[in-house]
Amino acid sequence: MSAVFSGGCQCGAVRFQASDLGRPSICHCRMCQKAFGGFFSVAVGTDAAHVTWTRGEPSLFETSENVFRGFCHKCGTPLSYHHDGGIVLSIGAFDNPKNFEPQVQLNHGKRLPWIDQLFEKPAVTSPEMEAVFAAVESYQHPDHDTAEWPPETSV
Repeated sequence: MSAVFSGGCQCGAVRFQASDLGRPSICHCRMCQKAFGGFFSVAVGTDAAHVTWTRGEPSLFETSENVFRGFCHKCGTPLSYHHDGGIVLSIGAFDNPKNFEPQVQLNHGKRLPWIDQLFEKPAVTSPEMEAVFAAVESYQHPDHDTAEWPPETSV
């Protein structure tokens, strides 16, 4: 993927642009589960020369030898995985994550025992639930670059 894609954390303190992205993937290893606070990670990699931190930079935590996980120091959003071969970026942190359908699963033998049936569960929705979610005012950074964030408020 040679196009330039942008993304960042929830609060807008860290933003990036990336290009020459590789194959999007899912990883089921325990370190990814913990780093993402989820059942697996979804990420896409490139080399460091093709990532520009356009606002702030991630804080880094060394999770194993020569491997650092990047996250926003203000809101905690998982952003990156830094290793000797490059940088892997969280697909959920991109402004348009729909562009990155995972192509492979890594550490498949480490997946949670019920993961293969996860999306067979019933979807629960109701007009009342939809109304509650529609009324939520988000303070999250929008899915596009901004000149400044948070925006100035007029009093």
